[in-house]
Amino acid sequence: MHILNLIRWKNLALIIIAQVLIKYALLEPFDVLTTLNIYGFALLVFITLCIAAAGNIINDIYDIDTDNINKPSKVIIGKHVSENTAYNLFFALNIIGVILGLYLSHTVDKSSFFSIFVIISVALYVYASYLKGTVLFGNILISFLVAMSIIIVGVFDLLPAMIPQNKEAQLTFLDLIFDYAIFAFMINLVRELIKDIQDVDGDYKAGMSTLPIVIGRERANKIAFVISMIPIGAVTYFIVTYWYKHPVAIGYFLLFVIAPLIYATIKIFAASNNFHYKHISLVYKLIMFFGILSLLLYPFIIKTA
Repeated sequence: MHILNLIRWKNLALIIIAQVLIKYALLEPFDVLTTLNIYGFALLVFITLCIAAAGNIINDIYDIDTDNINKPSKVIIGKHVSENTAYNLFFALNIIGVILGLYLSHTVDKSSFFSIFVIISVALYVYASYLKGTVLFGNILISFLVAMSIIIVGVFDLLPAMIPQNKEAQLTFLDLIFDYAIFAFMINLVRELIKDIQDVDGDYKAGMSTLPIVIGRERANKIAFVISMIPIGAVTYFIVTYWYKHPVAIGYFLLFVIAPLIYATIKIFAASNNFHYKHISLVYKLIMFFGILSLLLYPFIIKTA
């Protein structure tokens, strides 16, 4: 169980849900040409999980000092799993993910796609070892990598199957995948800012230079509040663009995405202690979950439109 917590199995489960729904709720039910069969898609999911799990492990390794201050009860490395074991897992998962990524890239006749896995693996290490402690750069990078876990399905499943005759349809679905990736980026970015504010004491003692350390907790809170309004506008635009003829979909987004976004934004404005920020972080995680679940609407609504 300690290993599962180390690789953050709940976050990995969300990646699985997102990728499976993109494949089997957004792409497969419609007349869009895809590249990956069940085996190939399962391999892509497994590769993503290996590299993401490795990223979570190296992040915890570099966070030992700050976690001992911010959340001592949740520290795993050094208490339940040795640092040496954690490093071995990190290297093993990365090697497995990259090698399988090379194989998968060859199977879809896009050998250059292999570089995506290498870049993501390196970026996760750079984030954990250096950029996490910088002003916004780390927040932006990790949010981009979260978005990539969604985009990569379109890259491997749609792009290799694109020909002049189906280009318009392929790009339409690729655009939808990008919309969900942008949503994931924005939600994760706000959540990362909230976590930085929550962990300011431990980060300060570890010599980091996160946004709340550089400009102060109160100013960082105001910036998080302003940025938190962007997803509200973006999701509203998405509804008006794609779902304005579908009241069930509008109701879903209003109830499970926009309302929680507004609630979280109000809570950010009034937040003043770690309990508040922990609650807000949980709300954003739920928003991410329900946003991804909205993919289930496509087969039931669009086909009956």
